[in-house]
Amino acid sequence: MMINLSKLIKCVAIALPLMLGACKSAKNVESSATTQVASADKQEFLQKVSDNAQYTKFITSKIKFQVQVGAQDIALTGNLKMKRDDVIRLQLMAFGFVEAGRLEFTKEYVLIMDRINKQYLKVPYEQLDFLRNSGLNFYSLQALFWNELFMPGKAKVTESAYQSYETTPDGNDMIISLDQPSMSYKWLAGQQDGEIKMVNVMHKSQIRKTQLNWDYRTFKSLGNKKFPTDNVIVFTTGDKEVKLGMKLNYIGSESDWETRTEVSAKYKQVTVDEILRRFMAL
Repeated sequence: MMINLSKLIKCVAIALPLMLGACKSAKNVESSATTQVASADKQEFLQKVSDNAQYTKFITSKIKFQVQVGAQDIALTGNLKMKRDDVIRLQLMAFGFVEAGRLEFTKEYVLIMDRINKQYLKVPYEQLDFLRNSGLNFYSLQALFWNELFMPGKAKVTESAYQSYETTPDGNDMIISLDQPSMSYKWLAGQQDGEIKMVNVMHKSQIRKTQLNWDYRTFKSLGNKKFPTDNVIVFTTGDKEVKLGMKLNYIGSESDWETRTEVSAKYKQVTVDEILRRFMAL
């Protein structure tokens, strides 16, 4: 039983650096519509999207975590703990009560811990290819987890930045686009409520096209706002597709927890290359 569990945790721990290293998904936010929205209407709509942002400083929840890597389909439970502008943490549980793995994002680094094998990866964002090439930092990842609009490389989206985006109607939705050299960012949001339903990040180079797709589903009340409780993240590398699912249960705003993980000296630090080699050997 422990051997199988170890392999499951390896897949979960490996999926994240694999995604951040290189990803390509067949799904995208596209539309045949070409009519862009007038500047004043665009400003009003983007403000509506921004107004959906949560006021709370903390978001916490029990989660059901699903990982699909090739023929392997892995289900785990866990916890999600986030403090705005400070940290995002995912704890993966074995047997429902023993922590087996941990993923932690701060403004300075990404930490991935495999508690079963007592190994960890701790690197700054610039050492992860996809994040570096895509201009994504902690604040961009926070926006993905918090269901918010973001401006690559910036801490927040200001009203003056709204002119950088293009908005195009697509049925009952609106596609928000931001194009930069070698990069394309797209959000799909409802025209009436401004809720973001999907985000697509694409990096284009002469060698290949890489992209990340994040779907938001099942919005429920959190304070005076709504928050997606079902997240689906899809990416592939080579002939391997990785699909991550996160379903939130008992969502709340707990604040009584340590926001930084101290790594024990008993743990061995590994590199991104080592993690990727282990993944390819699965």
